[in-house]
Amino acid sequence: MYRLIEQYKLDGHIRWISAQMNRVRNGSYTGSLRTRRVYSCRYSTLQSLNTEPTKPSVLTNNLLFVKPAFYEAFGLTVVESMTCGLPTFATVHGGPGEIIVHGVSGFHIDPYQGDKAAELLVNFFEKCRADSSYWDMISKGAIKRIEEKYTWKLYSERLMTLAGVYGFWKYVSNLDRRETKRYLEMFYALKYRSLAQSVPLHHDG
Repeated sequence: MYRLIEQYKLDGHIRWISAQMNRVRNGSYTGSLRTRRVYSCRYSTLQSLNTEPTKPSVLTNNLLFVKPAFYEAFGLTVVESMTCGLPTFATVHGGPGEIIVHGVSGFHIDPYQGDKAAELLVNFFEKCRADSSYWDMISKGAIKRIEEKYTWKLYSERLMTLAGVYGFWKYVSNLDRRETKRYLEMFYALKYRSLAQSVPLHHDG
């Protein structure tokens, strides 16, 4: 990556940020991104842009989030970046494939096809250059997707519904006794009995 940065003269345009463990500081980063008081990646140090631009700036339109993992079980960082309104490019394999609606609230990339992923990024920047509202459209699509599917309120409501359904099913089906006993009998027949038989017996000297 450092070689590519040097080759394409991108020094000062990309900022490597190590793992951030300070929750207060992380919260301020997230809030700044959400309100467009963005942190510049063009400089060697993070600089807060405190003024709201009269029109989308080149810098603002260059901010995005890329998650090129080979596989992502869910993708919490994807949800976080979309919550901030960042156009998000994430692996199509795993959770992001469901979280992102391609071309509407973000973009799917296949990490096994680097050329196509690069082409998708280039096309995004070209569209932003041709139409200054394109970045905003994807940003708003990302926020809308999160608000419709992945807020804590929605999550807690679904969790409570599932808990209620499970509790009712457990009550009417006698789950604790009948199903647990059946599972233990199966475990004994398939595993424990054969293991017990393989234990050598003690013989008195």
